[in-house]
Amino acid sequence: MRRVDDFRLRFGKRELVPIVCGGMGVDISTAGLALEVARLGGIGHISDAMVPTVSDRRFRTHFVKEKAKLYKYNAANSDKSDVQFDLGRLAEATHLHVGRTMEAKRGDGMIFVNCMEKLTMNAPRETLRVRLSAALDAGIDGITLSAGLHLGSFAQIADHPRFRDAKLGIIVSSLRALQLFLRKNAKLDRLPDYVIVEGPLAGGHLGFGLDDWSKYDLRTIVDEIARWLKAEMLDIPLIPAGGIFTGSDAVSYLETGAAAVQVATRFTVTKECGLPDDVKQEYFKSVESDVVVNAISPTGYPMRMLAKSPAIGAGIRPNCEAYGYLLDGTGNCAYIEAYNREVAAHPGAKKVSVMDKTCLCTHMRSFDCWTCGHYVYRLKDTSRVLPDGSYEVLTAEHVFRDYQFSAEHAIALPA
Repeated sequence: MRRVDDFRLRFGKRELVPIVCGGMGVDISTAGLALEVARLGGIGHISDAMVPTVSDRRFRTHFVKEKAKLYKYNAANSDKSDVQFDLGRLAEATHLHVGRTMEAKRGDGMIFVNCMEKLTMNAPRETLRVRLSAALDAGIDGITLSAGLHLGSFAQIADHPRFRDAKLGIIVSSLRALQLFLRKNAKLDRLPDYVIVEGPLAGGHLGFGLDDWSKYDLRTIVDEIARWLKAEMLDIPLIPAGGIFTGSDAVSYLETGAAAVQVATRFTVTKECGLPDDVKQEYFKSVESDVVVNAISPTGYPMRMLAKSPAIGAGIRPNCEAYGYLLDGTGNCAYIEAYNREVAAHPGAKKVSVMDKTCLCTHMRSFDCWTCGHYVYRLKDTSRVLPDGSYEVLTAEHVFRDYQFSAEHAIALPA
């Protein structure tokens, strides 16, 4: 039986192990995790979700504190249109996060940054342009455009000197989404360098409807896109993602023409992952019935997470003055509306519960929104139980090598 190591992802003359570690925010895909995957010859992602917060954590900067202080006067106001990001500070935070990561890179692999379009930040075009441009300035190997169609993202950086040098890719969940993107960007004469096809079993935000996600199948979507690209004579590497739990799962896609696979859930329980140790144990202990797909994200996209996530039902006051990453261009967020509705319905209550939406910024920053892939409940089968009853946390190298060299759906346990 063939192994993942029998294949290579090719970008021109460059060859890589065809394993991509997905970009899990906020700082779940840490720089340390991405660096380790790159050292081993694959592609590691960092995420630029809430990058000022990540910079504060990594480099002891004070971006969040300064922003919260600046807009403190507005904390009790439902109108958040005043709350704007300082674009210079945003660029500085991105430079720190990306630049320091790239300076530390070793090995033959690459490091990409995952960039979510749905982080609208009260100025969607301006903040996105800064995030993209600053990442390129800081030397990132590539940018993966996620959480949205990104129809205008290429145009935002078309005049950047690295526009045709850096690898630029997009995540889609349907052929139609890819067609829309290519049609919109045809005049730029710049195809994406790769397309990640994310299926319905992926973690976090899903590119499907809440009521019909289970009707879709990753392999069917990948095959449809591959046939269309061949008919159009477009040579764009496809990278399936979502539910690829073993090396043999990966090989089944590589044998049928995929350029690589993207994986993430198995890396959530590694030492290099940013999740706190107690949360990693919750992932290990989960069972299939613990996994839910809900609509609590203010982005409008369904999300897959563990039902025990503290973010579900939490009724904290919106923290937009400090964060505000999901404010639209008019200063609105679906959580603000949901929170105000519950406060009005329970006058005088010291605490309210908001079930239909969550303050995603605050809870992602605090690791209280436990997003995961569908097969998170299989993580217990990848480790061993320690004398104290906890599961042994793995290393990123162990997980990477298991994907790379395993066969017949075997999973290597830690020594």
